[in-house]
Amino acid sequence: MSIPADTPEEDRKAPLLTDPFSRGLRMVGLAAAALIAAHAIYVAYAGQYVSPEMIRAGAMFTCALIVVCTSPLAANLGLKAPLLVALCWIVDLALLANLGFSCWNFLKKIDDIENLVVQFSSFDQATALIAVLTLLELTRRSFGLVLASVGLITLLYCLFGENLPWIFRHSGFSLELTMEILWFGVQGIFGDPAGIVVLLIFIFIVFGALLEATGAGAVMIRMAIAATAGTRGGPGHAAIIASSIFGMSSGSVVANVVGTGVVTIPLIKKRGFKGAFAGAVEAAASTGGQIMPPVMGAAAFLMVSLAGVPYQLICIAALIPALLYYGNLFVSVELEAARLGLKPTPKDQRQKLEPGDWTKSLMFFVPIGAIIGTLVAGRSPSMAGFWAVIATLVTGFALNAGLRGDPKRILKGLASGGVAGARIMMAVGTIGVLVGVFNLTGLGLKFATQVALLGDQSLFIALLLAAGSCLILGMGMPTLPAYLIIVLVLGLALKKLGVPDLSIHLFVFYFGVLSAVTPPVALAAVAAAPIADAEPVKTGINAMKLSLVGFIIPFVFIFEPQVLLVVEEFDLMAFLWIMFRLLLAIWLLGTSFIGFEVGRLALWSRAIRLAAGFAMIINIWELQVAGVAAGIAMILFESVAARRRLANDTA
Repeated sequence: MSIPADTPEEDRKAPLLTDPFSRGLRMVGLAAAALIAAHAIYVAYAGQYVSPEMIRAGAMFTCALIVVCTSPLAANLGLKAPLLVALCWIVDLALLANLGFSCWNFLKKIDDIENLVVQFSSFDQATALIAVLTLLELTRRSFGLVLASVGLITLLYCLFGENLPWIFRHSGFSLELTMEILWFGVQGIFGDPAGIVVLLIFIFIVFGALLEATGAGAVMIRMAIAATAGTRGGPGHAAIIASSIFGMSSGSVVANVVGTGVVTIPLIKKRGFKGAFAGAVEAAASTGGQIMPPVMGAAAFLMVSLAGVPYQLICIAALIPALLYYGNLFVSVELEAARLGLKPTPKDQRQKLEPGDWTKSLMFFVPIGAIIGTLVAGRSPSMAGFWAVIATLVTGFALNAGLRGDPKRILKGLASGGVAGARIMMAVGTIGVLVGVFNLTGLGLKFATQVALLGDQSLFIALLLAAGSCLILGMGMPTLPAYLIIVLVLGLALKKLGVPDLSIHLFVFYFGVLSAVTPPVALAAVAAAPIADAEPVKTGINAMKLSLVGFIIPFVFIFEPQVLLVVEEFDLMAFLWIMFRLLLAIWLLGTSFIGFEVGRLALWSRAIRLAAGFAMIINIWELQVAGVAAGIAMILFESVAARRRLANDTA
């Protein structure tokens, strides 16, 4: 769920500057954001209308302008003194001017570079280096220190890594060669990832922002609350439904947490759940929206480009893992509600749908249908995004009288989408630094070789190493940049293990997404904790426990590819066996973590359930059978014990 344009996500962390000059430049930035969003809509329909280098460099500079104007240095540092604000603006505008010159210089030299007849002066090298550092700084302002620090360390490694040990040692590269690859070529900052964002991803970011601007979000939250009013979990289950719906279209876990959480988290707490658990439910549900087909936070369309797999196959493959993830969340909330002794809300107290809500829900379902229909018809993902935007605008104006009375909300939506896309572009620029350095130094190939050697001894250990690397690389980043950087760094390593391409991409994507609920960073939990008035670390630990199935499933579909449904030789019996084990494991693990089934569970019972749940998903037949047997035995034992307790109570 996208954040409104007048309160972008980062502005919640730093106060806006109120002096006339800063306010004027902010308006310039928002206007540029609305224009680049409109440009994304045009490009989705018309395609690439100029050379790839020109559209990438132009978009990079425009996005940098937007970030500078909407997230100026003075606001980012919390400065208010007029002199300090003025000095910060001088720095910002100087960096922006240098970046503009460097983009122009890149376009000026690109033909000579392709013909290998160019030399770079010291001035060219210096301005390019400052431009690279500017992108790193703008990435820091957009997403914090993690990704920016990784980019800076990678740049320093390229320049000074010839004396490092082991696989990190390289032959040494001059500043000229480094800048030739990172800035003046198409293997670095202006490489394919930047092109994918401009031509494909931007339109879906704009789509998510416009979907929120039409008012579809409020309607779907009301419907989710009404639909789950009869369950014990009530608002907790409503948060799961609402966040899954909007998470898949927003492309930002944190934006989804903030957008839906301000409504659902207070209701979950009012229902009787603790604050840390309420925040964790919202964080886990919002994170899961990124793995839910058909949109998957726009990652499905990025996967089409990177993996070369048809969109329909990606959606089919991702469906059952996503349903299992949300099934586990539903079970966990229900068990926690039962443990707390909560009862369903009485019928006379349940929220009623407002007149016309069912009709207004078409503002969400028609655009999603437009995406699916366009892709099924064989058109490109970007064209699907275009028709989704058109459907959003048409249904919004047709069904929402409030939007017709205040059409400026569409401009705010465009600006919101433009700002979000600009920040993603800064992150992709930093990822371009990593890609260029990895290609130049050969570090990516070296790492892949080491993982492949480890995989010869144990595929599970190699996958465990890859999963840990994904969680680390994805920490502090939004979904799309996290997926991009992880697949570019680890994709080759997993491919060397003999894992199919689609399984590779889904594996790294899952762990990149789940980094949002993995302490110590756990961005989704950090965003949910203040709303829940809870401690961020405790909220993150609870969110991680609620998301446990998400950490398990990627290993399952590597060893048990039947779960993805799109294997060449689908075996129905093998599929039913793994699904039975997974569903039983979800129940056992959920009851183990919550400590409740039909009554409170003893510590030894929880330990056996935990062991049995993990045993039945390990790819060893004897352990699977033993785990199933132990799990069924524990369920039967608890059922008999509960009946005895009931009989004793009534005696």
